[in-house]
Amino acid sequence: MSRTFLIIAEHRDGKLRQVTLEALQAASLAAKDGDSLAAVLLGSDLDGLAGELAAYALSDVHVIETDSLKQYNPESYVDALAPFIDSIRPDGVFLGHTALGRDLAPALAAKLSAGQLSDVTAIEQSGEEVVFTRPLYAGKAIEKKIFRAYPWVVTIRPNNIPAAGSAGGGQAAGIVKHDYSPSKPLRTVIRDVVRKMSGKVDLTEAKVIVSGGRGVKSGDGFKPLEELAELLGGAVGASRGACDAGYCDYSLQIGQTGKVVTPEIYIACGISGAIQHLAGMNGSRIIIAINKDPDAPIFQIADYGIVGDLFEVVPLLTQEFRKALA
Repeated sequence: MSRTFLIIAEHRDGKLRQVTLEALQAASLAAKDGDSLAAVLLGSDLDGLAGELAAYALSDVHVIETDSLKQYNPESYVDALAPFIDSIRPDGVFLGHTALGRDLAPALAAKLSAGQLSDVTAIEQSGEEVVFTRPLYAGKAIEKKIFRAYPWVVTIRPNNIPAAGSAGGGQAAGIVKHDYSPSKPLRTVIRDVVRKMSGKVDLTEAKVIVSGGRGVKSGDGFKPLEELAELLGGAVGASRGACDAGYCDYSLQIGQTGKVVTPEIYIACGISGAIQHLAGMNGSRIIIAINKDPDAPIFQIADYGIVGDLFEVVPLLTQEFRKALA
């Protein structure tokens, strides 16, 4: 019996988010021969994004387009998705473990009377079962789970499952447009969204993160870190200590009470390595620590350690990277 898996496509500033393609790859890893994959886009002015998404291995790209969906609003998104989901009855829904995904997934699971797994980092098939892996207790334990029945709702941690590649010369997916008007008066309306981001790159999807702790000493102390991050095409993060001290906004916080990130390279500058911070970044592929204290706990998990003043080391790194990249 063939199944249908649905990907909720996220986009920002007219571009598909990387985690959308990772969710598509996750769905393909869970699919068996004969299963089909579909995606749904919500928002306004989506023709370009729909065409881009149609180049991937999908049976259909569904578009729910109206100005009232331009900004994410959980009430309007669920209201728009409800009749669509009723019409296709997907056996599984995949979306990113992002702010939107964490908010929307439980509502979709309730709508489908589905089981839900959050923050999945790997998917593999074992016989007739699909095995999902996710971390527990701030990464101290790993659990493997299977669903006993359909449907599923699954959120994917960014930067853990490779992004899907386009279908190449294959036939493009069909684009199906759906009308939407609120079925009832909405209790909430989004008038404007003010984003606080670490530069041009989303922190949770960044391949390189340069993060600062109390050792940066002030808001101006983040400037060398920002310069290095921009040079490497990365993002700037922070420990809770730096945020509590007022050196930067809490939107940059990485840790148990902040964002969980898994970049290719994590450069920790002036961060001692408290367990709460390590919980948010210890899945990084390569960790580079810069600290004046040779006994700082961060060195225990770092792949490379530099004992020195970050205000001397970071500019030197920036200088050398600039030469190498030239």
